Amino acid sequence: MGGDEKEGYYCSICGGIPPDRIKTKKILVDGKETGIDQFDWILTEVRNLHLKSDAAITEELLKRTMALNYVPTKKKDAYGAALIAEYCTFLRESGDR
Repeated sequence: MGGDEKEGYYCSICGGIPPDRIKTKKILVDGKETGIDQFDWILTEVRNLHLKSDAAITEELLKRTMALNYVPTKKKDAYGAALIAEYCTFLRESGDR
């Protein structure tokens, strides 16, 4: 691996993202495995907002996901449903719900 904090890290062989720096998680959206970049960060950021309603949580999950990932307009509702389901699992597993 080459690079540093200032310039960023890269694979010294291919120039891409080093495997240990990949932060993409796969979730099921409409029954298809879909990669979401920075998914753990997204979940943690939304949890830290202490929102109460599923609608508000879904909105924040979508906002952050769409800032870092491509979400097709026609699939926005499907992504929202998948994200809130994963968020609930995240809370259960971390002991927050």
